[in-house]
Amino acid sequence: MENKLDAKLFDHTILKADATSEQVRAIVEEAKEYGFASVCVNSYYTKYVAELLKGSGVKTCTVVGFPLGQMSTKAKCAETQIAVEDGAEEIDMVINVGALKEGLYDEVKEDIAQVKKSCGPALLKVIIETCLLTDEEKKMACKLAVMAGADYVKTSTGFSTGGATAEDVALMRGVVGDGVGVKASGGIRDTETALKMVEAGASRLGTSATIKIVKG
Repeated sequence: MENKLDAKLFDHTILKADATSEQVRAIVEEAKEYGFASVCVNSYYTKYVAELLKGSGVKTCTVVGFPLGQMSTKAKCAETQIAVEDGAEEIDMVINVGALKEGLYDEVKEDIAQVKKSCGPALLKVIIETCLLTDEEKKMACKLAVMAGADYVKTSTGFSTGGATAEDVALMRGVVGDGVGVKASGGIRDTETALKMVEAGASRLGTSATIKIVKG
C-alpha cells in the first residue's frame, strides 16, 4: 500500500491567512527534502517560493480566486497572469459556485476557459467546492471544467463547510475519465484517509499534514 503514496502525489500546502515567510520557507524545505509535486501558496508568496524552489524539481502552485470563487473573470485572469509571471507552474482556481448553482453553465465554463488561457504553460486545477454541491452539480462542474480545458478537477478549498471525501473523488473520476487529473484536498490529515482518496481515483492530494502522512 505504501508505494501508492509516492511523494509526487502531494501538493505541500500552506494557505492560512497568518502564514509568515519563515513558515513558508519551512514548507519549501520539507517539499525539497521529500520531493513533493509542488508547494501550494497564496499569490503573495509566489515569487518567494519560486526562487526557493529553483532547480529542485518541485513546482510552485498558486491559488486563484481563493477561497470563494466569486471574483470577476478579469480579476481571476489578472491574478493568474501575475502568478505565472512570478514563477507559478500550477494554478488552483475556484469556480463561481453560485453561478453553477444558478445554472449559468456558459458563464462557469467561460470563467474556467479564460483562466486556462491566462495560465500559458502552467497547469490548471479547478476547485469545484464539492461540499456546497449536489451530486448532479458536481458532475456538471467536472464536465464544464473538462470542456474548458482544465488539467485537473479538485474537490475543495479546505475553507468551506467540508473537505474531500472518497465518494466525491470517485464521482469526479467517473466523470472526467483517465485524461484529466483529480485532486483531493481538505481534511486529509492521516495516511489512511490519503490511501482512501488514491484508491477512489485521486491522482494528486493537497494537504498541510503531508509529512505526517508520508511517514505513516
